[in-house]
Amino acid sequence: MSLALIHSRARDGVHAPAVRVEVHLSGGLPHTAIVGLPEAAVRESKDRVHAAIQNAQFEYPARRITINLAPADLPKDGARFDLPIALGILAATGQIPGEALTHCEFLGELALTGELRAIDGVLPAAIAAKAAGHTLFVPQASGAEAALVADADVRVARTLLEICAHLHGRKHLPAAVAAAVSEGDDGPDLADVRGQAHARRALEIAAAGAHNLLFIGPPGCGKTLLASRLPGILPPLDEAEALETAAIASVSGRGIDLSRWKQRPWRAPHHTASAVALVGGGADPRPGEISLAHHGVLFLDELAEWDRYTLDVLREPLESGRVLISRAARQAEFPARFQLVAAMNPCPCGWAGDASSRCRCTAEQIARYRSRVSGPLLDRIDLHVAVPRLAHGDLRADAPPGEDSATVRARVMQARAVQRRRAGKPNALLGQRETERSCRLAATDQLLLERAIDALQLSARAAHRILRMARTIADLAGCDAITTAHLGEAIGYRQLDRRAATAAA
Repeated sequence: MSLALIHSRARDGVHAPAVRVEVHLSGGLPHTAIVGLPEAAVRESKDRVHAAIQNAQFEYPARRITINLAPADLPKDGARFDLPIALGILAATGQIPGEALTHCEFLGELALTGELRAIDGVLPAAIAAKAAGHTLFVPQASGAEAALVADADVRVARTLLEICAHLHGRKHLPAAVAAAVSEGDDGPDLADVRGQAHARRALEIAAAGAHNLLFIGPPGCGKTLLASRLPGILPPLDEAEALETAAIASVSGRGIDLSRWKQRPWRAPHHTASAVALVGGGADPRPGEISLAHHGVLFLDELAEWDRYTLDVLREPLESGRVLISRAARQAEFPARFQLVAAMNPCPCGWAGDASSRCRCTAEQIARYRSRVSGPLLDRIDLHVAVPRLAHGDLRADAPPGEDSATVRARVMQARAVQRRRAGKPNALLGQRETERSCRLAATDQLLLERAIDALQLSARAAHRILRMARTIADLAGCDAITTAHLGEAIGYRQLDRRAATAAA
């Protein structure tokens, strides 16, 4: 037999498209050619495969070998095709049975000794192989990641020789085993936050409806402390959400913490991060911070210190929940349904509005400082919350602690359950028609909202966000209808809109 077909998977964003490795032997001077849009690491695989086959005590054919990676218009990168190429050569020369390769897929990098090394992007490949009804063979070091896919048939091996022994029927390769998952919640607890009842309330509302949140206050008032407690009061990820999040981490090249893969992500990039670091990119597109925060929290501290252009790249992902990275040769789409939490000082010195009157910033300096965050971005943040400096009494060791995360999370999950039954999604993700259907107001409350829109000069987007916040507040209160109290509280959270309207007046 001079032709062999092996199934494998490429990496394209968070997807793993099928690749057929076709190996053909023909007469002529010994030469190995790889075609099908291979990148440098794939072209170099012929040297690794040559040495691995010989060191595994197999014969490398002294013939002309043509290896085609189909489809030809899909870029192939990385060393993931070493194992299928080696098996294709062995099958084409009759050294392993070709019929044993049916309904099997192979991924793995080969060392010169024939050992198999771990690769990235195994999880999307395992998901795709399960959907195709195929058995996936991966290096032992990648087995725990692939085993995250429930009921997937994944086999692990340490060497090329073990794979060949399995195909000959002389050895049975073990199934991949998932790592133990940490069930305990050892994250920061909301009980650590002293005082700040208003900010704690806003944090609970943000968690209950998946709303974006901005804390504004002087240095040391607890803005970062509050924000870091948000993941602990969010509902746990379901299986599908956890797999989506883990798949992004898998293709990022940074790996997955297999013991915590079911916990919501928390990403807090430094304010010097670039736009590409946030949204992703590169010649070989990789996910950025907003995608790594998918189904989790993206925290931007010192919001006014960020580059304005960098912040503005968040506008579209905040609306669409995805990001499309386009380069000259490649495109990749990554999910980015994250919850934004940000913190900033009210002025350059940080003390504007504080009772201590320490601020010496002029009105022009304060306006210039706040204008670093664009209006369209602020419009997409539901809650603008002022966080005052703590009173001395709240800092005493004998001061009563606030509610812990478990207590608040129970209320959040109850509100989320109501939203799931009503619309199948959190309130912050409601579309325009869903908002109109779920957030109906009484005639007097509609007039109140219209007066607020005029007084605060709100956009239509901000008005809809107020309605969704009011719906969330009503859900937390266990009310079927939005009342005046719920609507008034929601309007009160548009802190920066009130300041802008005052400045304009």
